[in-house]
Amino acid sequence: MIRKIALAAALLTPVAAVAQDLPTAPYLPLNMAVTAAQAAVEACATEGYNVSVAIVARSGETKVHLRADNAGPHTIGSSTGKAFTSASMGRDTAGLAGFIGANPENDGLRDMDSRLVIQAGGLPIRIGGALVGGIGVGGAPSGAIDETCGRAGLDAIGAE
Repeated sequence: MIRKIALAAALLTPVAAVAQDLPTAPYLPLNMAVTAAQAAVEACATEGYNVSVAIVARSGETKVHLRADNAGPHTIGSSTGKAFTSASMGRDTAGLAGFIGANPENDGLRDMDSRLVIQAGGLPIRIGGALVGGIGVGGAPSGAIDETCGRAGLDAIGAE
């Protein structure tokens, strides 16, 4: 019996050591993504705007997409693109648009990936300093309003 226990312990020890060495990465849990999206839709609805809100993971994959009643069909693609851009670039899309506009040599960023939407309304989602995704809002009369609604989503989950 003691031999079996010793053998089992010897065989399992390397596995435990390898498992402890695996890297860990912060991520955006689904319930937080849903909360952020709902808060952003509600913030715009309170002002009378029908928008779509997309939340993407750090990988750029869509986690949540909400489309308010009567939001335009174009809002689906714009919100997803803004969220993707913020997660991919790690910055807000309004700031990125300004950066490109002020530095024409960087205009190629617009064509780097067909999923990028470089218009105001996208914000990176950072929790505890770690980039975990992006939120994008589309459909309000201006990108600044889209961004304000997105910020309400971030506030709802305590994101930076």
